[in-house]
Amino acid sequence: MDITEIILHQHDEQRRMFAYLDEMPRGDNEALRAMWDRLAAFLEVHAEGEEKYFYPQVLKLGKGNPDGGVHDEVEDAVSDHNEIRDAVRKTQDHQVGTDEWWTAVWEARKANDDHMAEEEREDLLDFRHHADLQTRHDIAVQFLTYEAQHAAGIPIRDKDPEEYIDAHS
Repeated sequence: MDITEIILHQHDEQRRMFAYLDEMPRGDNEALRAMWDRLAAFLEVHAEGEEKYFYPQVLKLGKGNPDGGVHDEVEDAVSDHNEIRDAVRKTQDHQVGTDEWWTAVWEARKANDDHMAEEEREDLLDFRHHADLQTRHDIAVQFLTYEAQHAAGIPIRDKDPEEYIDAHS
């Protein structure tokens, strides 16, 4: 088991879940709500799991990407998570299935797509280069345990990226 592979797999699942939402009947608000609630919970538990288990180790072991150091990498990831959280929260301000709701869903999707691409291109690569297999396995076990314990979801809470880095450096 490798945390970088787990994260990649879950990114694929997030993409699939957004695609499922696209294919739901537009007039079936009960189905849309059920699918969105599942996806929103998955997004938050995934982000929180990364922030609890993966990114503290990135700060410890990573070197950063060519554009910046590891602190920049992690600060950007936490900021991205906050952007996703804000868009997910925005969906709660609108009736499911309305144009406004779909706009908020689109914002969450775009923020998530941008984050996943950057994370896959930078953070996961950096970590694979600097963390040994046992460390990657140990983090995967913690991460998956956390997600299983919170499968129904958790409250959405933004984090201050600089405070996060200070607390985990």
